[in-house]
Amino acid sequence: MTAPRPQMPGLQGSLFDQGADIRPGPLGSVRRVALDGGAWVDHLPGWFHGADALFEELAEGVPWQAEERKMYDNVVAVPRLLAYYREGAPLPHPALVEAREALSAHYASELGESFVTAGLCLYRDGRDSVAWHGDRMGRSATQDTMIAILSLGDPRDLALRPRGGGPVALRLPLGHGDLVVMGGSCQRTWEHAIPKTTRAVGPRISVQFRPRGVG
Repeated sequence: MTAPRPQMPGLQGSLFDQGADIRPGPLGSVRRVALDGGAWVDHLPGWFHGADALFEELAEGVPWQAEERKMYDNVVAVPRLLAYYREGAPLPHPALVEAREALSAHYASELGESFVTAGLCLYRDGRDSVAWHGDRMGRSATQDTMIAILSLGDPRDLALRPRGGGPVALRLPLGHGDLVVMGGSCQRTWEHAIPKTTRAVGPRISVQFRPRGVG
């Protein structure tokens, strides 16, 4: 169901991103971290200009959905709000179209196709989270692929570990326009999560760009 306008703590704006010019930056300085099993993660802090302004527009204008899922014998609320834009659907801000096109062009030689869908998650505070998982629906269950994530709002940790458990191998605090791209076998051989936190954190939006048929 469509959620009412979310009640959230205030965004703690970045001191380095106060402009109103909302657009992606260059991708030439992205840094790659090689993981085991043919997986890798690209990371570019502060990729997006005007990220805090974009956060405010998306928080206000996106038709956020509150979902429930069955867990054992109970139905529980998904601890974040969601929105999904299928292939061909208009995105909620023109800067996201520009971002998707820039990512498709930059990764064309490796990916071999374009990013075509966008999924959005709104983490209202430290109680909202996503559990350990790999995005293994569709082709990503059997093929190497990429998922690119633009992070807006207050930083939250993206944690990664090898599939099957074990200690966290990589932890990236993402927010205020940061970019992370998970590629290679990452969805099959690794897991990622946004853990809950008791720290006083403001809201965060993640925008996940995916190729066709990748869940």
